Amino acid sequence: MEGYKRKTPEQILEDIRRLQRGNLKIIIGAVSGSGKTYHMLREGQILQNQGIDVVICAVSTLKRPETVRQLADLERVPSIHWMDQDKESKDLNLEGLLVRNPEVVLVDGLAHRNRKEALFPNRLKDIEFLLEKGISVITTLNVYELEGVHELARKWTGMEARETVPLDTLSQADEVRLIDVTPETLIARLQEGHLEQSMDRELFTRKALAVLREMSLRLVAEDVNSTLEKHRDEQGLPGPSGASERILVSAQYHWNGSIYIRRGQQIAKRLNGDLLVVIFMLDQSKLTKEASAFKRSLQKMAKKTGALIEELPLRSTRQFAEALIRYAVDKKVTRIVLGHSKKSSWQEFWQGSVTDGILKRAKGIDIFWVADRTSQGGPRILPTRRQQPEENDMYHRLNKEEMEKKVERMKRGRFKIYIGAAPGVGKTYTMLHEGNESLRKGVDVVIGWLETHGRAETADQVESLYMVPALQIPYKGTVLKEMDAVAIIARNPELVLVDELPHSNVPGSIHKKRYEDIAFLLEHGISVITTVNVQHLESLNDAVEQITGIRVQETVPDYILSMADEVELIDVTPQSLQQRMRDGKIYAADKVEQALSSFFKTGNLIALRELALREIADDVDERLEAWERRFSLRGPWRKEEAIYVCILPGSNHERLIRRGFRIAYRLKATWYVNYIQTETLSKEDEQLKIDACRKLTESFGGSFDTMSVGAWKEIPDFVMDKTNQVKATQIIVGQAVSGQSMRRRKVIRELIRLARDIDVLLVSNPESFS
Repeated sequence: MEGYKRKTPEQILEDIRRLQRGNLKIIIGAVSGSGKTYHMLREGQILQNQGIDVVICAVSTLKRPETVRQLADLERVPSIHWMDQDKESKDLNLEGLLVRNPEVVLVDGLAHRNRKEALFPNRLKDIEFLLEKGISVITTLNVYELEGVHELARKWTGMEARETVPLDTLSQADEVRLIDVTPETLIARLQEGHLEQSMDRELFTRKALAVLREMSLRLVAEDVNSTLEKHRDEQGLPGPSGASERILVSAQYHWNGSIYIRRGQQIAKRLNGDLLVVIFMLDQSKLTKEASAFKRSLQKMAKKTGALIEELPLRSTRQFAEALIRYAVDKKVTRIVLGHSKKSSWQEFWQGSVTDGILKRAKGIDIFWVADRTSQGGPRILPTRRQQPEENDMYHRLNKEEMEKKVERMKRGRFKIYIGAAPGVGKTYTMLHEGNESLRKGVDVVIGWLETHGRAETADQVESLYMVPALQIPYKGTVLKEMDAVAIIARNPELVLVDELPHSNVPGSIHKKRYEDIAFLLEHGISVITTVNVQHLESLNDAVEQITGIRVQETVPDYILSMADEVELIDVTPQSLQQRMRDGKIYAADKVEQALSSFFKTGNLIALRELALREIADDVDERLEAWERRFSLRGPWRKEEAIYVCILPGSNHERLIRRGFRIAYRLKATWYVNYIQTETLSKEDEQLKIDACRKLTESFGGSFDTMSVGAWKEIPDFVMDKTNQVKATQIIVGQAVSGQSMRRRKVIRELIRLARDIDVLLVSNPESFS
């Protein structure tokens, strides 16, 4: 066994070297002015208070007051100053640092070129040298200073980097932390004169900052995903994590292969996932001249789209379904994309049905059948850009309704949400900090509701902020406290800070949910800053349960995120969060071990962090598309879509509705939910399910309807009639909660056969994965 194999002397020496080596933490941001140096110095202060020996060297505060205050009593090792093209530059004083020999050194600007006579050509080499000497380093980096990213940033925003570091630099770090800042906040800092010395300030447009912000979020999400996969492999955990998507396209060397790869690419981009392509070739079969030409074409397309393409042997077409599913499981695929079968029912009976083979085996994996539009005269190559009608709003006269809407929007307060991956990341602390900064600028700020959870650091941030007394409500023999929205409106501040967005109010309150209280405050012209964790978003409820095994009960509708003027992520690495937990800064001491072994497990925190990064990246992209209709980092969608969600008996109806919403939202599609009734449930049970489905669908903005059938065999024809009525371009159905019965498989197989000119998505149940 590998576990009992004796290590070689070289392996032992390498383990000792790693033990003696310092740790590297990179704090990354979209641009200069994001707050990277501020947070680096603040981390230095925290470490110093814990008894760690910390020094700073080559740190540039650019005279920003908040950053200068963070210097406090941190010891400075003098840097080496020199002139670089008439600008002062600072190199690390390696000799001085080695003599001083601190535990940690804080240094700005990882992408830095040294003077010619320096020991190493750049700061990255300096830092690698210090790490080998056992000195840990915390440093800062802008996203566009990474090779590869720099070219895209220059193309899309005009942002230039004086120096760059290799793209794999992030993977070499022990920790990477993102400082997420909205374009609105950065532009406000610029207007207030805080970024006068920033080299990037001339390119501070809302679009450029949003693009760089999205690139930062996606880049760190990819880095987190690599960490998550490594962790799951070490733990021997099967299947996908639930935090990200991996798309597998099954293609052939045929003209339609290009359609499937292109569609797979569009899905991968839209869902922010990896793309794989597999081609199964029958043993001993030789390619025709035409097939060889298609092979070269598909390989070029795969290279262009960044897809990994693999060719595998197949002994018989009857083994195709089994081979495809086995390959997908091995590659931890979340969705398979393939074409509709062109076999007739008679051919499937004699030769075997690929669709039926997939339905039997596809546990825990979504299957997407691409519509065959050539049967109706459609194009062989799908267009990739949606045609946008030219609009000119400059000369459009507003009608009364449009005018009223615009006036109402002007009167409404501003709304900002701080979102995190888990409790304890610092959302409330940051909200209070911003409240105090606004107070110092003359804004009338109050606290509407605050949950410090006994955290001293958070309580200290209250400072001079006035707290509106809570409303006391008698309930079942006791008195409970809630935020007093009426008292806040009577006080009429400019800005109110409200913690715990997903909170459910006590019965007897004017609103059932706190987000309704917030909407009430906004309507009265009061601006609101609030906090929420990513697991409380309604449409992510299933993904969070798959990751953590916990079903979150208190949720907020996704439209709340869209309603916000700003959404900002508070990013903290799992290592730092777990250390905060051990230090007693999140929960009481008696709850620490239980939390670390359940919700705060390393795998959970990594996956939730990735989920949060990707969710906010998508939110940024949605806003970009709203501002700049022809621009999106995820790429354009192919055409106008209409989604039809079909809830068959025995489906996980809530999961199907949530998936339908998330797909429709990303495709800018109209969507419909149809609940199909049979006689198998009692009328009372059925009605409870129908009411729950209707409520959830309408909360997401979809249209809901029910349909009664006398027998299962009637379902396919009924569904096709309905899809034709709503002009659906995609049908979504679900696997059964308790497994696929033969009757159910037969219905879905027939539905897929009838829907050859429509995309069909079969949604899996993650709990069925084995």
